[in-house]
Amino acid sequence: MATLEAPVRPRVSLHSGPFVTEPFFDFRNEDNARKMRATIAKVRGQLGREYDLIIGGKRVKTAEKIKSLNPAKPSEIVGIHQKAGKEQVEPAMKAALAAFESWRSTTVEERASLLFRVGDLLRQRKMEFMAWMVFEVSKNWAEADADVSETLDFCEFYAREALRLAKTQLPIQLPGERDTLTYIPLGVGAVIPPWNFPCAIMAGMTLASIVSGNTVILKPSSDSPTIAAKFIELLEEAGMPEGVVNFCPGAGASFGDAIVAHPKTRYIAFTGSREVGLRINQVAANQAPGQIWIKRTILEMGGKDAIVVDADADVDSAVEGVAQAAFGFQGQKCSACSRAIVDERIYDKFLEQLKARVEKIQIGDPTENANLAAVINESSMKTILQYIEQGKKDGRILTGGERAPGEGYFIQPTVIADIPPKSKLEQEEIFGPVLVVIKARGFDHALEIANDTEFGLTGAVYTSSRDKAERAIRDFHVGNLYINRKCTGAMVGAHPFGGFNMSGTDSKSGGPDYLYLFTQAKAVGEKIG
Repeated sequence: MATLEAPVRPRVSLHSGPFVTEPFFDFRNEDNARKMRATIAKVRGQLGREYDLIIGGKRVKTAEKIKSLNPAKPSEIVGIHQKAGKEQVEPAMKAALAAFESWRSTTVEERASLLFRVGDLLRQRKMEFMAWMVFEVSKNWAEADADVSETLDFCEFYAREALRLAKTQLPIQLPGERDTLTYIPLGVGAVIPPWNFPCAIMAGMTLASIVSGNTVILKPSSDSPTIAAKFIELLEEAGMPEGVVNFCPGAGASFGDAIVAHPKTRYIAFTGSREVGLRINQVAANQAPGQIWIKRTILEMGGKDAIVVDADADVDSAVEGVAQAAFGFQGQKCSACSRAIVDERIYDKFLEQLKARVEKIQIGDPTENANLAAVINESSMKTILQYIEQGKKDGRILTGGERAPGEGYFIQPTVIADIPPKSKLEQEEIFGPVLVVIKARGFDHALEIANDTEFGLTGAVYTSSRDKAERAIRDFHVGNLYINRKCTGAMVGAHPFGGFNMSGTDSKSGGPDYLYLFTQAKAVGEKIG
């Protein structure tokens, strides 16, 4: 790992063209499929190794361990990790504070150059990172590809955004003054990512932090620490100075809570459940002894996302969009479609086609690129199955409704029809391969149902009416709305991502204002002449 004084050679010129999102692999191409199978075999041979905490560049072992398991084959250990506890809080904070003193003074070109180099290295090992996700969180090849591609987009996009912000010019220069506005770093940030986008969200919040000049205490999810460890290895190889990112997997109730409450923590970037996000917000709002700032919270907390299907919609297109958005990555996306709200005039036709489409979904081992693999862990599986049992009482099972065969945590893709508005399954985030279908009297009623939850993350409308599309744009209260396409698959630069209400602070990751959240603006008026 580099020292803080090590020179970082800018390579900005290699990335000075227009930003373009990373292309996906086409696995219908047998050469790509062969390479992916070979990479999976290579990574399989690396499963089960042990990883250390990294605090100020030093490797640290703990008595307690975290075992990361393969959800599709829980008898298989993906990685063994040290478990950071309260005794690691002060060493991690001291390391991050020490690194901040030098890192904040580096030029934006140096910091952007680091991100560009990370992207260059990751691009060379894209399939390797994909394979780790296949094993650790049970993503199929396409979902893993999308995750790593988004990570690459964040490397490029946030580096470019940092360079752009550094050139900010004020619209007014007072006579006899030189007036400037500079975006300076905040300090030490706690980055607490989820397991469902274990590369993209983890890396995105970390990269935005460090390119802005902050230093980080990274506490990855205990369900996906290996992918984070691999990313830290990449940062080190790219020349990241010691202490800029401190790798500390650990329990949320001990290490995580202590970092959030620490008086020297300047901000918390979190993606996860509503309950944990609200607790972070509450703890961060309390001034700890010795705390001299108001902590900033950057929170993304999930959703209960709906696709509205109007009577005049292209039903074939709507069925495909709903099926992909509901069951991609086993429905374990905060953007997943968990409610289809369908006009009563096409309700029966829609259900018939949806049933046929969902029953084509292949369940199986993600190493073999099945459409639908395992949910993340046993606890999640049990919770999802409990929701399905409730759905059998409140509605009718159109298809699925049971655990699927296999050693892993497999659940059949499940569609529950005739679910009434305001009921448990219509209101609560399930986070699994479960879709509820609700009948609407018309478009206005459908929008009313769609908006009547405490969340407001993503949504979509299928309609051939321009007027109804405009009404949805005006009245469908979500942070990311899509017209005549599925509600998942936000692309960096095109779909800045973040939601309203209990979906979080509308952080808009991958957008032109995201780095503002990791900086503070310093205005200087200097008398001249």
